[in-house]
Amino acid sequence: MAVTRPWQGVIVAVPTPFRADLSVDYDRLQEHVRWLTDEGCQGVAPCGPLGEYRSLSDGERADVVRAAVEAVPNGRAVVPGVGGYGSRQARRWAEQAQAAGAQAVLAPPPVGYPGDAAAVVAHYREVAAVGLPVVVCGDPTETTVDLTPDLLARIAETDGVVAVRERDVRWLHRVRDLCPHLDVLVGADDVLLELTVCGATGWIGHCPNALPGLCQRLQRLCAARDLAAALPLYAQLHPLLSWGSRPEAVQAVKLAMGQVGRYGGPCRPPRGPLAPETEARVYRDLRRALRAADGPPRGQAPGSSSLRRGG
Repeated sequence: MAVTRPWQGVIVAVPTPFRADLSVDYDRLQEHVRWLTDEGCQGVAPCGPLGEYRSLSDGERADVVRAAVEAVPNGRAVVPGVGGYGSRQARRWAEQAQAAGAQAVLAPPPVGYPGDAAAVVAHYREVAAVGLPVVVCGDPTETTVDLTPDLLARIAETDGVVAVRERDVRWLHRVRDLCPHLDVLVGADDVLLELTVCGATGWIGHCPNALPGLCQRLQRLCAARDLAAALPLYAQLHPLLSWGSRPEAVQAVKLAMGQVGRYGGPCRPPRGPLAPETEARVYRDLRRALRAADGPPRGQAPGSSSLRRGG
């Protein structure tokens, strides 16, 4: 079954699982993708910043996308990141995603190059020329380009640009005024309610890696503008959601996954283990989020506690 708008709904930005020797564990990646879609998530977004894509070889990066596409069931989507220093590299990753069977791509501006508006627009034209729908993605940790609403309006004139992953609540209304044909997707977990209540139609999230059911429940409440139910749940989850906007996002997500019975695993250098006091804060915020759930997440080992350690 074809996915008509694969960038909508809850798309999970998935981390790349590494074994103890730091090789990519494709079996665990596929198991995680299947679990997320079985839990109801619309799709996954591999090879973004949370996936440590800059630490992957070209071969590993291509294999991660292929493995994700193989694992998703019909009717669910793979929206891989195609970040690259230059337009040629980004286009090549878009071509690889298309060949693998992905439904859309998540495209930041040129990584590491502070291009002017004309260069950024040309970059997106190159990516869109491949033919897959393009979700524009600004990320201050990956690029120095500021995707202002005015610049986005120029990018949105390109055929094939269908959505923007937005982090700034203040810009949402300006984006919708200038680019009414674009879908706006939530681009940071800790502004989920604000952006969704104001009309965002999807969420590319980090926290659903550990708590997909609870996160989907929150997103649905926000989309329904049921603030009486959404606000207390959002407040309960917000400390955990905020980790996605911190420099330690990758380690925090993998740690939270491990604590609810999923496989997070190590990170590749330069990312190392979290300091003990930072781990303790992640445990605290996860415990608070779990108190909002009816019970332990599905997929947790029978008989295991909600938190394996640090509880």
